[in-house]
Amino acid sequence: MDPIIRRAARVLLVDGADRLLMFSGRDPARPAHRYWFTVGGGLEPGEAPAAGAARELAEETGLRVPAAAFGAPVWREETSFPFDGRWYRQEQHFFLLRVDAWEVDTAGHDAVERRSIDGHRWWTRPELAATGERFYPRELPDLLGRLLGRAPC
Repeated sequence: MDPIIRRAARVLLVDGADRLLMFSGRDPARPAHRYWFTVGGGLEPGEAPAAGAARELAEETGLRVPAAAFGAPVWREETSFPFDGRWYRQEQHFFLLRVDAWEVDTAGHDAVERRSIDGHRWWTRPELAATGERFYPRELPDLLGRLLGRAPC
């Protein structure tokens, strides 16, 4: 099966206590495959990464900020993964956004998100580095350390 090629924008939403917002979810085709992941998702055709980051942030958390607030991506990666019985190859642009605090509102989740996301929490970098739970991307603790100017965990 040929992979679905897509581009995505992901948001590293970090609060005033240097905690990263992550969602807990599962693959509907593999319910036992549970994991944590950052805010974000696939870009619409022709959509700029920063615009997609703003749209995804609003849809997934209720936080509305203009695309210009994101600046340039802080990291990029290409990843491949199965989801809901399909295979994806995705180029991801990661943006850092700092907020003092935010009460997450998931009312904007679409049908796929409602089926696959079952919670969220704010993680500190040490918690993320020490957890035995699965999270994506695996580079998050090191990436956050670089972005927040912290020593390795």
